[in-house]
Amino acid sequence: MRELPKDCLDVLIVGAGISGIGAAATLRKTLPHKRIAVLESRAQLGGTWDLFRYPGIRSDSDMFTLGYNFKPWTNPLAIADGPSIRSYIEETARENAIQDRIRFQHKVLKADWCSERATWTLQVQCGDEAEPIKLSCQHLLMCTGYYRYEAGYTPDFKGREQFEGEFIHPQLWPENFDYSGKSVVVIGSGATAVTLVPAMTDKAKHVTMLQRSPTYVVSLPQSDPISIFLRRFLPETWVYRLARTRNVAIQMIFYTLAKAWPSLVRKVLLGLAKRELGADFDMRHFSPSYKPWDERVCAVPNGDLFKVLREGKASVVTEHIDGFTAKGIRLKTGEELPADVIISATGLELQLFGGMQVAVDGVPFDAAKSMGYRGIMLRDLPNAAVVLGYTNASWTLKADLSSEYFCRVINHMDATGMRQCTPRDSARQVKDAPFLDLASGYIKRAADKIPTQGDRAPWKLYQNYLLDLALLRYGKVEDAYLVFSSPQVGEPTEAATAV
Repeated sequence: MRELPKDCLDVLIVGAGISGIGAAATLRKTLPHKRIAVLESRAQLGGTWDLFRYPGIRSDSDMFTLGYNFKPWTNPLAIADGPSIRSYIEETARENAIQDRIRFQHKVLKADWCSERATWTLQVQCGDEAEPIKLSCQHLLMCTGYYRYEAGYTPDFKGREQFEGEFIHPQLWPENFDYSGKSVVVIGSGATAVTLVPAMTDKAKHVTMLQRSPTYVVSLPQSDPISIFLRRFLPETWVYRLARTRNVAIQMIFYTLAKAWPSLVRKVLLGLAKRELGADFDMRHFSPSYKPWDERVCAVPNGDLFKVLREGKASVVTEHIDGFTAKGIRLKTGEELPADVIISATGLELQLFGGMQVAVDGVPFDAAKSMGYRGIMLRDLPNAAVVLGYTNASWTLKADLSSEYFCRVINHMDATGMRQCTPRDSARQVKDAPFLDLASGYIKRAADKIPTQGDRAPWKLYQNYLLDLALLRYGKVEDAYLVFSSPQVGEPTEAATAV
């Protein structure tokens, strides 16, 4: 096997969030001899859990499944606050000697694959330096998430410039912002909105959740009494494994039931919400027109959203916006909602590869014309993986498996003397299907930017943890679509199709 140049790393991980730190830890354990580095565009690690600083920021999944498979979550809270999650990620980095391998304020501008050399060359902007530097690696692991960090999605609200109060997107929350005694309107009904509304009632005069359409909302216990009890008798690792297994099973059963019997699950969800809200509450505000899991179901710990609605500290309005006024929001009905603060919890702006340009042999790679392979690699993109989590379960469940699988691919290449690995479907026999099966707005808006999935394995995205566990951790690495080669400098190379 040809040795890499000394200045060429074995693996470059882009992103030091929950996925990137998890991937680095997996690489350190599985391939300790490999030279790795983590490139992070921001000045701190943590990704989402460092970026978002709005009131009440918390996980929308339980930490027994959002936590890493190799590191138990020991905090008593099963649904945890953002700072606690960031501390957990920091602790993981320290325990696995990753911190010294992170290069902060290193933003990847472009990544270009060279088939002749079988290496990636990256252009990286380092802080305020005038000129980008170049880094090279054999394998590229992109743990950049799927949204743009610089700003979230904000609709073009008519008359926004007329509004005299504060207008905020949660992704860019002002430091030390004081909303005491103010009337707050939160636009949206997703995970961010249902977090903000109860959290802001502590200081705000009143909080109104203004939604165009309702979302399914379910109350979950913030702590896990079973795990708390078992910690008296069992080692922490055992408690974590038991809770993780139980919660994975619950998530899968719930999702399967929702897909098989949507009307029944809808009835149950609305019944649970009504029990929390009381008999007199107008359930129109929590009765979506779509089926459960056509969009993500929002979880609220200990029913905190329902509680502040019952107590009158918050309210829900379901209506379309006509435009902004100087003192608030005018609805299509002609009614005006007064507001001192308007928060646009209107979603994310989807972005692949952290915004970097990707090319294969100098030809720009168009992800929208590609197809996901095992939900990890992309058709015709060599020696690269994109780590994304589940949409119907905790993000880290799939992220962990993705990193494990990529390590298996690297091990296989080392064992067979191969230097290039590329998913191929040269005959284009696999039919396209949407990559994500959610009808969420941010996915619809980015439909022309993201790859597809296929109608058959290994191109099909199953959104099933147990099946992925079997295929990615224990299944064969080689198949009819994964092409391994070992190009040598100066020799003809396999044609690289950059779509």
